[in-house]
Amino acid sequence: MPRQEYDAVVVGAGPAGLNAALVLGGARRRVLLLDGGPPRNEKATAAHGVFTRDASPPGTLKTLGLADLTEYPVTVQPGVAREARALPEGFAVRHDGGWAFARRLLFATGVRDVLPGVPGLRARWGRTVHHCPYCDGWPNREAALGVLGSHQEGHHLALSVRAWSGRVVLLTDGPDELTEEQREDLRRVGVPIHTAPILRLEGRDDLRVRFRGGERLHLDALFLNPTQVQNSALPASLGCELNEKSRVVVNEHGMTSVRGVWAAGDMTGAPQYVMSAASAGMLAAVSLNTTLIHENVRALGAAFHKSPDGEIGKAPSGGEAS
Repeated sequence: MPRQEYDAVVVGAGPAGLNAALVLGGARRRVLLLDGGPPRNEKATAAHGVFTRDASPPGTLKTLGLADLTEYPVTVQPGVAREARALPEGFAVRHDGGWAFARRLLFATGVRDVLPGVPGLRARWGRTVHHCPYCDGWPNREAALGVLGSHQEGHHLALSVRAWSGRVVLLTDGPDELTEEQREDLRRVGVPIHTAPILRLEGRDDLRVRFRGGERLHLDALFLNPTQVQNSALPASLGCELNEKSRVVVNEHGMTSVRGVWAAGDMTGAPQYVMSAASAGMLAAVSLNTTLIHENVRALGAAFHKSPDGEIGKAPSGGEAS
């Protein structure tokens, strides 16, 4: 097969990857965008808090994002990145269409939700079981809401969800693992605690919780913070630093600890909102492109020399050359 050469390979076509590819394409860079498939929030009926596209289905947002790329030198390749190797002149990425070679690499592969093993929960994920109240709180305002969780996490989420409804109950599916102060917090704001183990979730347009002791609870929706893991092992395989929560460590420009590699979006531990992911993708793309600008200028024997006041002649923002 012919050698596929690009300025940058963007891995992942969620909001972060789509916006990164858009910015790089607009900077006249040859970009390969590897589209790994449906977005993590594909089961959600609508995405809220999205400027000019509020309440659009996630699939619609992705379709619009891909359509925006057609004007630019961006090649979209379905499939995931299978392997990535660092080379003296850049990186080689193996995907379903072969090997691609690029001067820079930007990961936007996101995270994968590991849902609790409560029977019936996965089938209702995105419909009546949700992760983010900023995304799904408004459609469920003043509804009968449950929060699934224990310990500090359940306590914090229950107090937060109460901002959207005064009818909130904390379901701990066993011992609550709360401190006395946390129990008192919930009592003061009117959030009861159910510690009975959950047998299963039922219902279609509403949510019916059946407990092992025979008790039943009728809710409109349930919120929880699922465990999450990296969706791709490639950043770690290249040596990118991960934090204690297995998120890829980046600086304010999206640079990882590996020279020439950027990461953006949920995989970095950033706030998990469509708009923040898209913003992170833009910032990382600008930073990546700035290093290419510096590299090209140096190859011609020039440099961004500063004026005495340090401002005139300032290079484009986005971090130092890599």
